[in-house]
Amino acid sequence: MNILMILTSHDQLGDTGHKTGFWLEEFAAPYYVFKDAGASVTLASPQGGQPPLDPKSDDPSAQTEATRRFKADKAAQAALASTDRLEILRVSDFDALFYPGGHGPLWDLAEDGNSISLIEAMIESGKPVAAVCHAPGVLRHVKSSSGQPLVKGLKVTGFTNTEEKAAGLTDVVPFLVEDMLVVHGGHYSKAADWQPHVVTDGLLVTGQNPASSEAAAKALLALLDKA
Repeated sequence: MNILMILTSHDQLGDTGHKTGFWLEEFAAPYYVFKDAGASVTLASPQGGQPPLDPKSDDPSAQTEATRRFKADKAAQAALASTDRLEILRVSDFDALFYPGGHGPLWDLAEDGNSISLIEAMIESGKPVAAVCHAPGVLRHVKSSSGQPLVKGLKVTGFTNTEEKAAGLTDVVPFLVEDMLVVHGGHYSKAADWQPHVVTDGLLVTGQNPASSEAAAKALLALLDKA
């Protein structure tokens, strides 16, 4: 079982002068769900190397059992520091695809041709794709084999407009995940802000927020078990 996790390479939070990147819990929790299930995990990003960590996700208040495990895991830290470049990867080498969130993906992965093509090829090959929190934003330009938006007619979730408002970034992000999914025809649902919520429809798994990251990874494994 070979799982590819794709992280952002983008570290600028719009024009605020603040840093962003990937959200630590949304990487760490799925990473260990996959590793503990015996999966081989490959890490990649558009630029390769060390992906930028959203500093807010490193706050003491944001730490979880998975993030603490990661901070004590030298092998995992080394793997994260040397991600593969996205452009060299082939769908045939992987059984599933997982995107951790953080705000970074809204700027780079949502517009990245290699990422878009990879998702389309995975789905076309009957292989599952999962994205959590802001990472469903990577589906913005992804099309189905019919040429329609991939999410059209599918049950989906992702970071809510009210969660973005609570973060104070509604006017900073390039687009709102909830609005994008709805505009593209997704059947969007959500739980209360910051509560876990994961939706599976066909080969697509989406999670609402950081609290949904472990459950989203388990849902992806469930699809692999079915296959």
